[in-house]
Amino acid sequence: MLRKLLSFCILLLLCACTTTAPKRTHNICEIFKEKDDWYSDVKQAKKNWGVPIHVIMAIIHQESRFVADAQPPRPWLLGIIPWFRSSSAYGYAQAQEGTWQDYLNNGGHWGGDRDDFYDASDFVGWYCHNSHNKLAISKWDTEKLYLAYHEGFGGFKRKTYLKKPWLIGVSKKVKKRAELFRVQLTTCKEDLENSSWFF
Repeated sequence: MLRKLLSFCILLLLCACTTTAPKRTHNICEIFKEKDDWYSDVKQAKKNWGVPIHVIMAIIHQESRFVADAQPPRPWLLGIIPWFRSSSAYGYAQAQEGTWQDYLNNGGHWGGDRDDFYDASDFVGWYCHNSHNKLAISKWDTEKLYLAYHEGFGGFKRKTYLKKPWLIGVSKKVKKRAELFRVQLTTCKEDLENSSWFF
């Protein structure tokens, strides 16, 4: 009986730790209102790397729609056998395992997790900061930052995105999202600052 009760309590605890995506992902003010620690998280990423909040949030929106454990779909062999995913991308930022390890070794903190919003937003800031340093992309140029984020530094230099019209379309959509988030943020930033305990 005691073992069953203990198992049930552990299950409840695990369920309570599961982070759900915001209900209204089209409005940055609503996102920060629902997830009240996210503004402090992404503000710290901005402080660390100099990348604007609306840029970081627009990239995360595109990559995962703010789903903590997002992954590429798993293909099925013969329609019945689950097969290996085509990518190791995972979490809010859809960071690949190798790139995430680079971040932990060269910018992040030990023990960072891809399904933790603080770590994921810091990762996006770090990656965009490196895109600025290595590719001379402005930290405000969401469209080019997203292309570099998707294609990698080498791919961006080789302009591999020119052979992917769909990706250019997505990058323009991310740019529009960032601009929308920027405008929205001006309407609630004062309230967010007043309610923030950390900054």
